[in-house]
Amino acid sequence: MKKALLLSLAVLASGAVHAQTAKTIKINGYGGTDQTLVNDLINRFVKPVMAKDGVTVVYEPLQGDYNKSFTTLLAAGNAGDVFYLPAETLDGYVTTGKLLPLNGLVSTTPFIKSLNTAFTRNGRLYGVAKDFNTLTLVYNKDLFDEAGVKYPDSTDTWATLQTKLTTLKQKLGNDYYGICLSPNFDRFGAFAYAAGWKQFGAGGKTNLADPKFAQAFNWYTGLAKNKVGVQPSEVSADWGGACLKTGKVAVAIEGNWIVNFLRDNAPNLKFGTALLPKAPSGQRGNFLYTVGWGVNSGTKNRAAALKVLGLLTSPQVQQYVLEQGLAIPSRSALTNNAYFKKTDAGAQNSRLTFDGADDGNVYAFTFGPQGSDWGKPINEALAAVLSGQRSAADALKKAQADMNTFQRR
Repeated sequence: MKKALLLSLAVLASGAVHAQTAKTIKINGYGGTDQTLVNDLINRFVKPVMAKDGVTVVYEPLQGDYNKSFTTLLAAGNAGDVFYLPAETLDGYVTTGKLLPLNGLVSTTPFIKSLNTAFTRNGRLYGVAKDFNTLTLVYNKDLFDEAGVKYPDSTDTWATLQTKLTTLKQKLGNDYYGICLSPNFDRFGAFAYAAGWKQFGAGGKTNLADPKFAQAFNWYTGLAKNKVGVQPSEVSADWGGACLKTGKVAVAIEGNWIVNFLRDNAPNLKFGTALLPKAPSGQRGNFLYTVGWGVNSGTKNRAAALKVLGLLTSPQVQQYVLEQGLAIPSRSALTNNAYFKKTDAGAQNSRLTFDGADDGNVYAFTFGPQGSDWGKPINEALAAVLSGQRSAADALKKAQADMNTFQRR
């Protein structure tokens, strides 16, 4: 009887120790279509490895507005141990003090330098890019062939591209357009960067009166002259991919995300890709649209969280992401990847999207510390000029006044 009691106590004690040592790592990411891919890669590449360490990995995607939901969880102390960290809203999260600085804890050497910069503030690294996108020119080959105009290519300048688009419009007539022009900083800004403009100057202020900004603004909006360029809404579309789908617009300024859209929605459209044209300065500009993996500074399992982060950005996972065609992985060694050497339109688009990460003046797409309303004065100015409601000079003057008011808040 005494022996049986001792055995029972030993079993209970063993269970208690196991309960005390069991670890769980919770991961937060996007909901929607993204969660299927991430859930699959976690099951394939993360859970089996962590299970050997006695660590359970739980994936909890956040549906709807990720930034809104994540901000709430972070404030309440309920955010995951490891989570998505969008570069565009990084500044707001850094101020919470709830992101673990990763300097000395992870190696950034394997990753594209500009992506490391995107997640660094005041010398502190807060995230490791999981993947990224840049902008390219995606064009309808049939429209260029029909017009007898050479395809856009990576030697194009602003001037030569404009000539190609204008000629195409003249040859094909009123029912066709050269390029889809989004009235938003998220497309136009790449050209402002090409001209040498900086988003934030001294004291964090934005200068829209900078001649470099005006140069890009005048060129971009000038493409709308004679309807060479058209806003998406003018062809019953809501973005560049939908513009191409109409078969009436020759060029869209989009990232690698357009490939799967065209495959599913315009399977007969023959498309090609070129790098963005160079400004008169001789430089290209571009955005890095990127999301990183970050670690919660309050995690109780820091070593396990860091190991999960390492697995999520491992060469095996990056190869898997590349082959899914959703985004471009962040390791610089992928420049020699066999996938990029394929000749199909999707792989070629991926290659040029990858090349755009370090060609010219390339900066992370971000709104800065005051949030997404930062871009509103620029977007309103673009819309006003592209629709013919204001001159470029008047629109820029108003935009600067509105920006000043916003940044004084």
